[in-house]
Amino acid sequence: MELFITIYILINILAFLMMKVDKKRAVNQEWRIAESKLWTVSFIGGALGSWMGMRTYRHKTKHFPFKYGLPLLTFLQVGLISYILIVLT
Repeated sequence: MELFITIYILINILAFLMMKVDKKRAVNQEWRIAESKLWTVSFIGGALGSWMGMRTYRHKTKHFPFKYGLPLLTFLQVGLISYILIVLT
């Protein structure tokens, strides 16, 4: 169970940092991280980190899928993970 929680935390840290890096690259007009990569990390468990990064760095906040999709995905993932932790422990 500890491994599961550790992986979840690491994925969310990665997602948060990806938003930070992409925002910095956007400001500097440099090569960007593909939205598909941002979504992939979000779907494999990093939605909370992506959402926090989006809010912290004010990045992708005007993009409808990010603005509404990340919060929805976050609530779904947190609910699923909470259920798993309750049932398996």
